[in-house]
Amino acid sequence: MASLDEKKKVVAELEEKLKTSKAAVFADYRGIKVAEATDLRSVCRDAGVEFKVVKNTLTQIAAENSGFPELNQFLEGPTAIAFDYEDPVAPAKTLMDFIKKNRKLEIKGGLIEGEIVGLSSIKELADLPSRDVLVSMVLRGLNGPLTGLSCVLQGPIRKLVYALKAVQDQKAAG
Repeated sequence: MASLDEKKKVVAELEEKLKTSKAAVFADYRGIKVAEATDLRSVCRDAGVEFKVVKNTLTQIAAENSGFPELNQFLEGPTAIAFDYEDPVAPAKTLMDFIKKNRKLEIKGGLIEGEIVGLSSIKELADLPSRDVLVSMVLRGLNGPLTGLSCVLQGPIRKLVYALKAVQDQKAAG
């Protein structure tokens, strides 16, 4: 049995994680074997997602202390939370990919950038491209017009160079 000080430390840690994470996705991990749990932790670690099995009573206290008492609706049965501090899409995508492969784990809901969301929102997030892909799409979109502008601006200069070359060739021939 954990001491009161240890429990207070766990609650404080969970409070901090709930307050500072971009996303916290709650899942029921019932039915997952040890090997699958190890695989899930490895996949989460590779994606930069922190996967933590939590005690519901301590998480309830942390949720209330951090201003998210509505999270208590997700704290029934065995609970694990996937946290990410930079990319709000990563935990949803990582857990949903695991579910597609293993048919185990059940998403309960989550906290995305301070908003309590249900399963449908988590699924929508998981279908989004990753942050890096979205950034590259935006940059690609910005690059097209800039490339076109560059070509348009080079046109008159190119014509001037051709004209000067023709004058030079004409003087050399004449």
